[in-house]
Amino acid sequence: MFVRTENAAEFKRFYPVTFTLICIHIALWLLAALPSHLAESFIHQLIGVNSLISQGDYWRLFTPIFLHLSFSHLLFNSFSLFLLGPGAERILSSYKFLLFYLTCGLLGNIVTFLIQSSFYSHVGASGAIFGLLGFYLYLVIKQKHMLSQSNQQIIVVFLIIGLLSGLLTPGTNNTAHFVGGIAGFLLAFLAFKQKNKPQI
Repeated sequence: MFVRTENAAEFKRFYPVTFTLICIHIALWLLAALPSHLAESFIHQLIGVNSLISQGDYWRLFTPIFLHLSFSHLLFNSFSLFLLGPGAERILSSYKFLLFYLTCGLLGNIVTFLIQSSFYSHVGASGAIFGLLGFYLYLVIKQKHMLSQSNQQIIVVFLIIGLLSGLLTPGTNNTAHFVGGIAGFLLAFLAFKQKNKPQI
């Protein structure tokens, strides 16, 4: 499930939402890197700044999901989406996968706004990525037949790496990680509640 053998054209055709999300990550990172006041002003409008959200900039609960300001952050989240997105998009369908992904990221950012200080700011798709990990954790626990033993082990390793990275890296929005993961697990529970999926 997590080994990608498609070329770029096939990946885009088979997993259009995952492909598009990765392209948006890269495009916004490149825009943020431009030495332009206009680009800088635009990117600033996308950052999740709690004090500005409280003043009515509610779109900032949504836009940080797509934004990464450092190359390492972009690389980690986009590579994680590249590995984890296709399987979930295949299981859920592209439309439901997009709703799932955005819901996990949005819930993580909403709780971040509610419990962090007004001075707190954040960017990144990590809440949505942890939502995918929560989704796969549900499969590991409740739908083992859908994952090989090796894929189950990969999910556990991803979870451990993600949690340790968040705890050891200063400035990480662990609130979004935690909430996104729980949301992903619960949404997976709802998705499978009355439906049996074929093995993949």
